[in-house]
Amino acid sequence: MLKNNQNYNPDVLSCLANLSNDEVFTPPKLVNDILNLLPENLWNNSKATFLDPVSKSGVFLREIAKRLMKGLEKEIPDKQQRINHIFKNQLFGIAITDLTSLLSRRSVYCSKTANGKYSVCEIFKDARGNIKYDRLQHTWVNGKCTFCGASQEVYDREEAMETYAYQFIHTEKPEELFNMKFDVIIGNPPYQLSDGGFGTSATPIYHKFVGQAKKLNPRYLSMIIPARWYSGGKGMDDFRDEMLNDNRIRQIVDYPEAIDCFPGVQIKGGVCYFLWDRDNSGLCKVTTSSKGLIVSEMTRPLLEKGCETFVRYNDAITILKKVQKYKENSLKDKISVRKPFGLETTYKGKPKEFKTSIKLYQNGGIGYINESEIKTNIGIVKDYKTLIPPLGSGSDSFPHQILGNPFVVEPNSACTETYLVAGAFKNRKEAENLASYLTTRFLRFLVLLNKPTQHATSKVYTFVPIQDFKENWTDEKLYNKYGISNDEIKFIESLVRPMDLPQNGEVDE
Repeated sequence: MLKNNQNYNPDVLSCLANLSNDEVFTPPKLVNDILNLLPENLWNNSKATFLDPVSKSGVFLREIAKRLMKGLEKEIPDKQQRINHIFKNQLFGIAITDLTSLLSRRSVYCSKTANGKYSVCEIFKDARGNIKYDRLQHTWVNGKCTFCGASQEVYDREEAMETYAYQFIHTEKPEELFNMKFDVIIGNPPYQLSDGGFGTSATPIYHKFVGQAKKLNPRYLSMIIPARWYSGGKGMDDFRDEMLNDNRIRQIVDYPEAIDCFPGVQIKGGVCYFLWDRDNSGLCKVTTSSKGLIVSEMTRPLLEKGCETFVRYNDAITILKKVQKYKENSLKDKISVRKPFGLETTYKGKPKEFKTSIKLYQNGGIGYINESEIKTNIGIVKDYKTLIPPLGSGSDSFPHQILGNPFVVEPNSACTETYLVAGAFKNRKEAENLASYLTTRFLRFLVLLNKPTQHATSKVYTFVPIQDFKENWTDEKLYNKYGISNDEIKFIESLVRPMDLPQNGEVDE
């Protein structure tokens, strides 16, 4: 079977399986794409220093070493002297676990010990070389780690188990880790840690690595991180504000589908990598990549006028500006909060209708309750209401559906947290017109610009303008109103598919 492939020698680092979605190994090709953002003259600079503070496989340091070996060939002709200089004086790493420290040293030094017999570098005195790993404990206060927010219940472990107290962010003085300045800090940080909440609840931590790296004030900083920070993410408001107002971020390469970067890994909202250039500020070059191809490039502000979040699609900017020109109020202000009637998802009404009962649209169908059980929004119980699920639909397929199916419910009705109230009206026609509007590709496209995950709370409707719901709204009518060009229509419809509506007016669960 190997006869026709005798010379096949795969890169072992391209074959690694990920430990988890929190610790995603970076393929060598992707690493080199990220390294290509850095100035070429770095590879000819024998004094340039590089730090990977989140080393898993050592692939970033290994690929940097390859470039320096070629770039310094004239300055340091002797190959062994060049190797010794590069690995001893220019490359530094901090592993995230004991296991990844061994893997990193093996791939960088070709030996599990930096001073071992088979190490490519001859001058290290100790086994760790320049790749650190010290087992740390979390600092618990009220059940949470003060550095990373990890749950004490989940991560307060016995000695034999990994603590995931990542060394780079579990210190207030990261500069003391190596006691030196770095020209480049680069890597792929862990993305989240369980926070002890219900189910798979987790707290993002990738932004803490970015912030810690900035404290070291390198010339260049580049990391690949989830793209949820553009407009969402638990506790990400301060990080988003800081990033979008930092004009030293000169490039962002965006992958709406994370699988294009990390085969076999699902990361809601996609991923991105960026270049932060300390000494050069200006507009940001935004590149969108899909299925191995660059589909769009534009140099623009990270924060567009009138926006509070990052608009990831370059081709969406002109469309959004056409909509904003009308200065209409946002539909966001009409969409209800979670639990519009104060009833949780698990709340169940009685199975049969009874005298004076209110129909309850709940998880799994319909129940019946007393009006006295309703805790909020009692004033709209007797109205026609347009309901919509707070979770999107079809978010993992392309083109996207974006939102779940809206539907109209009659007076004397309410709903649990399973639905949001998109609007309440005195007549059915206006409620139906709002439902129709919610199904348009135009509206769902504007929602997509502000929707990083499956969740579709009121915030994702920020860019959606309110219409006169005495009228019925179709895509054609909306395209004409806002002057959307044929090319812009094609772009919208390449991202958003027609709504898969339930048949015969049934409630879509």
